[in-house]
Amino acid sequence: MSSGKNQYVVTRGGKWAVRGEGNERPTRVFDTQREAINFGRGIAQNQESELRIQGRDSRFREAYSYGNDPFPPKG
Repeated sequence: MSSGKNQYVVTRGGKWAVRGEGNERPTRVFDTQREAINFGRGIAQNQESELRIQGRDSRFREAYSYGNDPFPPKG
């Protein structure tokens, strides 16, 4: 279970943005996806949440969890 807001790397007007889950406005906008991923990763690690990365086709292509996930999963 995550304790902070999940972070999303999304396209925004030809640039890349990091946006916290539930936020309408981006936290920060970058020229490259790599810059946005690095910034978003830092926030997700600090908040022990997830980082989800959107591809150029607007589909989410990757997700990384930095939270306190139980392993093995219950179920």
